[in-house]
Amino acid sequence: MKLTIHSSFQESISQQHLIILVDSEQLQNTETTYSIESLNTLIESTQYKAELNETLALINQTPVCSNSLILGLGKTAELQPAKLAKIAQTIIKASQKKFKQISVDISTLPEKLHYLFALNLTQASYAFDEYKSKKNEFILEQINLIAKTTPLASAQLSLIEAIQSGQNLARDLGNRPGNICFPEYLAEQALSLAAEYPDLLKVTVLDEQQISDLGMNAFLAVSQGSDRPGRIITLEYQAQRQEAPVVLVGKGITFDTGGISLKPGLGMDEMKYDMCGAASVLGAIRALCEAKLPLHVVGTIAAAENMPSAKATRPGDIVTTMSGQTVEILNTDAEGRLVLCDTLTYVKRFNPALVIDIATLTGACVVALGSVLTGLFTPDDELATELNAAGQTIFDRVWRMPVLEDYQEQLDSPFADIANIGGPKAGAVTAACFLQRFTRDYRWAHLDIAGTAWNSGANKGATGRPVPLLMQFLANRVNTNG
Repeated sequence: MKLTIHSSFQESISQQHLIILVDSEQLQNTETTYSIESLNTLIESTQYKAELNETLALINQTPVCSNSLILGLGKTAELQPAKLAKIAQTIIKASQKKFKQISVDISTLPEKLHYLFALNLTQASYAFDEYKSKKNEFILEQINLIAKTTPLASAQLSLIEAIQSGQNLARDLGNRPGNICFPEYLAEQALSLAAEYPDLLKVTVLDEQQISDLGMNAFLAVSQGSDRPGRIITLEYQAQRQEAPVVLVGKGITFDTGGISLKPGLGMDEMKYDMCGAASVLGAIRALCEAKLPLHVVGTIAAAENMPSAKATRPGDIVTTMSGQTVEILNTDAEGRLVLCDTLTYVKRFNPALVIDIATLTGACVVALGSVLTGLFTPDDELATELNAAGQTIFDRVWRMPVLEDYQEQLDSPFADIANIGGPKAGAVTAACFLQRFTRDYRWAHLDIAGTAWNSGANKGATGRPVPLLMQFLANRVNTNG
């Protein structure tokens, strides 16, 4: 989706749609700006009040555009960021099958919301129809934003377009089923991305023999039950840069049956989304390549399939991790932390400035935060502040949860250094505490996206979160350090 910004309506563009956002208390301004004929009469006859998301069609009633629509914002002084997504969806739904270009007058929208609203428009334009015989009739290619004054500039629009591209990739990967998207497929996607951006990206893929040679036995304890071999995939963005990299680590369980600790059958189809952490890393790397941000970033993906078989790990098995710590596997459905702990040890070789892991890790986080906020776990106050600020800016928000030594004793095992589950209490916290044992040598944060990576129900589908959060965080670091 191409975004442009203009100070006024571009009448030279034919065959387009004009959407005018209006404040319910300033409707008369619209009549003056666009010379709308008989607006008062039309408002009276339709009882139009310009309430939030309320529309009023204007056919041949303004000389600048024959196809126009007034879209209510209610009282803009009371408009909350959470409402912007629905407004964007209304605009896209009204335009996507009819027009290649539309113009949206955002002059009445508070300027502090312009950036977020532009992103919302790109997000609302996403559709997934790869496996449908009848494709979506989507022809909208460009959105022209109109505002006399705005903080938006070409740099911000370019970043939004890059975020959209990365977020769409993450959503596509998440929505693809496990028989299509498996560990080797994720490796192929990384290699394809490197072929697309050979000057920016270096990719390394470890097979199971190489993984075994490194002593990553916790990872192999998950992948060994599947006929699909696991992969450790590393994408290094701007490897030639000298500064210590930001490392993103993604959980890539391409399908999670739970292993021997089998999940209930109802809703198990959604376990194709257990690789959304990996998808978000690939999405962030694509967005970086398009935005060409000047920084050093490494993305590492732990890709495996968790299946029950004669080769699968049994509850009670003990493995030695790459770090040398031993783990008693009490529940094979707590597999994400097993692939991650070895990967978090592996990335130490990059001498990272900081590491952020992204994982659909625990149902307990969904219970705690639902699908609104991503769980943030870190002992690093400064890092927590930076991630929270980025999330607020891009409205891909986090909520800081505790990761305290007090919880570590729940992971004690009588037979190994650590158990892979900590009992029924504070499940999201003890999962983070497990990972913390493998991250003490660098700055680290853990994002539990189990509630935010996809939607269930009628609107089932991957969200592409937290690609916006990660990109805003990285862009903020460039602005701070550059």
